Amino acid sequence: MDAEDFRQVKDAVRQLVRESVVPREEQIEDEDRIPDDLRAQAAEMGLFGYALPEEHGGLGVTMSEDVELAFEFGYTTPAFRSLFGTNNGISGQVIARFGSDEQKKKYLPGLSAGKLIGSFALTEAEAGSDPAALRTTARRDGDGWVLNGSKRYITNAPIADLFVVFARTDPAEKGGRGISSFVVETTTPGVTVGPRDKKMGQAGAWTSEVFFDDVRLPADALIGEEGRGYAKALTVLSRGRLHIAALCVGMAQRVLDESVAYAATAKQGGAPIGRFQLVQAMLADMHAELLAGRSMVRDVAARYDSGEDTSVGPSSAKLFCTEMVGRAVDKAVQVHGGMGYLRTTPVERFYRDARLFRLYEGTSEVQRVIIGSSLLREAGMRKDPPAPHHSQARGGPLQESR
Repeated sequence: MDAEDFRQVKDAVRQLVRESVVPREEQIEDEDRIPDDLRAQAAEMGLFGYALPEEHGGLGVTMSEDVELAFEFGYTTPAFRSLFGTNNGISGQVIARFGSDEQKKKYLPGLSAGKLIGSFALTEAEAGSDPAALRTTARRDGDGWVLNGSKRYITNAPIADLFVVFARTDPAEKGGRGISSFVVETTTPGVTVGPRDKKMGQAGAWTSEVFFDDVRLPADALIGEEGRGYAKALTVLSRGRLHIAALCVGMAQRVLDESVAYAATAKQGGAPIGRFQLVQAMLADMHAELLAGRSMVRDVAARYDSGEDTSVGPSSAKLFCTEMVGRAVDKAVQVHGGMGYLRTTPVERFYRDARLFRLYEGTSEVQRVIIGSSLLREAGMRKDPPAPHHSQARGGPLQESR
């Protein structure tokens, strides 16, 4: 996108977020939904397809442009971005990158226009941080497939029109091999969406379980090559992790702004609390880590676009920025004191909202494993079986951990 055109898009997004969404955050929290008029505004601006290809109605932004928009989305309730996040991210990207021409023509224009909501169905009860352990199956039946299984914590499932579902198509294969991806329309017989989950935070962003009971799919529901679905999941998750990191930067900016404004006006002993050096220290720490996170995300996005680093960098950015925003919201509540514990205070809501970032699209622990193992492989360490647990090294009993 031309630099001036993108600047105008970014300015429009900032205006929408700060003038239309921020004033209605309490309404979204109380009603647990994004108002229809905000959804319509987002669709009119092209936000449902900003990261999808231009030839199918999207804006086709680069990763560097994506994170700049995410900085703006992160400034308000995460539920607003979540409404169109799966279309642009983990759901729409699988179809855009790996789908057939027919699948792209059938689904991407609707996803880009906001007429369709796509949902990414990978996580299961026993296959979260290790999706290679998934148990949902798809077996051949004539020219088509029969899908059975269930998924958990699926974002936008209650409003989805289609699912990108990952299922094991070769039971003989282990780990990530033998997994395929499918487009499954929600109206297909045998598809059931459970009730909305009751969550700690991120009200307005709906998740639920999804069940597939003998769901019959045509042959053309398969996305890409059979047995290569896990690789597709890893590819789109890597992009999604960098996007999440940018959202965290936006949220950290918001809670810093809220904290600075409060410290400058709230008084104790007749003077603003911002006069107290320990309050200043908390603001300084938030600001320094925010700058580090923003710079990190921009640098990693540039290397993602160039193809230099599409794995370790995004994992590092997600690890640092999700942990960083957790520290930022905690300090923000502390700066606000008792006021920060009240539900009517934005930083209290962001405190609850931020906790999820360290869990979804790969926990902080998973990111550490990805980063550490990748660095060691680059140093020439063989990918052998894991070393004995530390308790074994001491002669103690083996302690399993997940």
